[in-house]
Amino acid sequence: MTTRIGEGGCLCGALRYRLEGEPEGGTICHCESCRRSSGAPSLAWVIFPAGGFRFTAGEPRHYRSSPHIERSFCGNCGTQVLYRSERRPDVVDIPTATLDAPNDYPPDREIWTGEKIEWETLNGKLPVYPRSSKG
Repeated sequence: MTTRIGEGGCLCGALRYRLEGEPEGGTICHCESCRRSSGAPSLAWVIFPAGGFRFTAGEPRHYRSSPHIERSFCGNCGTQVLYRSERRPDVVDIPTATLDAPNDYPPDREIWTGEKIEWETLNGKLPVYPRSSKG
């Protein structure tokens, strides 16, 4: 069995990362925190085992956006590249668009649709959850 490997980084190239393993899923998140952290109406994430993630270039800056959430980003260009939750220490969430091959990691659900901006359209082919898909 081969291990899936993905790579990605920030806009300016100062931060690079590598993922090894199989993704545990993918989401499009509509929560206010993700919207504000990205400056976009929603944010697509791929969820990977934490042990398979490592930075290969650069040193990220960190911001605690909630008591249990830390977001990591490039201190040079501002690109968010990592989301960690103390409630889910075994996984990391990677903004899908920061991957070199984002088409290889399609989302499988939309979450926090209860906080969605009214004019944004949902996919229609994906299950939707008004809050987290974990209940």
